[in-house]
Amino acid sequence: MHSPTRTLSILATAAALAVCCGVQAQTFSGAAFVNGITIDGGLLDNSTGTAVERRVGFFSDIYYDRNRNEWWGLSDRGPGGGLLSYETRVQRFTLDFSSTGAISNFNIVETVKFNNAGVPFNGQAPGVGSFLGYSFDPEGLVVNPVTGNLIVSDEYGPSLYEFNRSGQLLKTYATPSNLLPRVGAAVDFNTTPAAGLTSGREPNRGLEGLAISPDGRFAYAMLQNGAIQDGWSAAGGGTRGEYTRIVKFDTTSGAAVGQYAYKLESSGQGRGISALVALGNDKFLVLERNNRGVGVGATVASPDKNVFSIDLAGAVDVTNVALPASGSFAGAVVKNPGAVLDLDANTLAGLGNKSPEKWEGLAIGPRLANGRYVVLAGTDNDYSVTQSGSGTQFDVYYRFTDADAYASSIQCPIGATTGCFLTSNNATAAVLTADYKLLPGVLHSYTADINGYVAAVPEPATWAFMLSGLLGLSLAARRKR
Repeated sequence: MHSPTRTLSILATAAALAVCCGVQAQTFSGAAFVNGITIDGGLLDNSTGTAVERRVGFFSDIYYDRNRNEWWGLSDRGPGGGLLSYETRVQRFTLDFSSTGAISNFNIVETVKFNNAGVPFNGQAPGVGSFLGYSFDPEGLVVNPVTGNLIVSDEYGPSLYEFNRSGQLLKTYATPSNLLPRVGAAVDFNTTPAAGLTSGREPNRGLEGLAISPDGRFAYAMLQNGAIQDGWSAAGGGTRGEYTRIVKFDTTSGAAVGQYAYKLESSGQGRGISALVALGNDKFLVLERNNRGVGVGATVASPDKNVFSIDLAGAVDVTNVALPASGSFAGAVVKNPGAVLDLDANTLAGLGNKSPEKWEGLAIGPRLANGRYVVLAGTDNDYSVTQSGSGTQFDVYYRFTDADAYASSIQCPIGATTGCFLTSNNATAAVLTADYKLLPGVLHSYTADINGYVAAVPEPATWAFMLSGLLGLSLAARRKR
């Protein structure tokens, strides 16, 4: 029988080995669809306020905190496309999982609003071109495994913020100078490329995907599309380059310590990235999608939503490099050929067996008894809200059995079910019937083999608690002897 000191040493060594970055290569393979669920587009969260203010925007990102066995779903800037006041927030939710990975019983258990000393972050777009203030369009979410804090990426800045678990701002990360939107040398958060934006992130295409290293040392934030200097062209009404950027941040200092080039499959159809997930050892998953499918104002035909595996090892730092519009780039991130997951290959009857437009959330969940991992993908439904050219807001109701459910949709003044009209002809009144629904949130469950997966490490307190418990068992066994 080992002495208590020797037992503690063995346990500590085992814990260190368990959390150390694995030496195996990380590979993601054999992904298989299990099932999916649709979630009522009118679902309310656990905050206070009007029904419109509490409507859940669903999954701009998803994160699984395996230290606590908690799921988080991030909503973006709120209904109204940045025109309405909306206190930005994140939802903690629960799901039931079967032994096969099938999901059911989505339930919101906590709503956390983002704030700075009680002043809420707001989804409204910046009111003054050179001043960001508390304007916040959250798109990516991770939980730091060391501190338990929430780190959230934003499109408006683009910005990266760290909050405690009550939503209180703790840290603002330093946005790289080359990503700040500029007209010449002047920062301008409102100007578009057509109006003279010359460099930095494109509007509504800022920091979208977010991942964290298993040890919590680095956060990786990814632009939805490349910066203006990365191949954006005014020709033909404006075209984007095929390369975008992954920015590596030090979570202790808040400084950006590297940028890496990622090549999209193409630059057409509004294609961009929507999620970034760490596998460990510089390996990641990237969710890349076009703007087709069932959505607010979207073309329904030819949806294309895929997940790719990539490797940052060997990629060069492109902080001071303007990326090419297309073609090869020798220092780019290695993108393994072929998608590892096709999100539009499986559809749900609740959405008329059509693919949603905005697949934006992706997370690796718990490991099943058979050794495979649950992988959860989710959609952003834009709160099922659109706006007129003058900024008036309308709810959009769909009949999903129609061939083009948006073309045949009905719009009603936001929060109302009367005074409605046909989307196809806003001069024609329409009566809202039971077969029309707000656009739901969608969750798909997959399982996959992930060889050498390096999960986020438990917090130090978690390990200390576990070790003390195991030591107590060892001492008890020793006394019995």
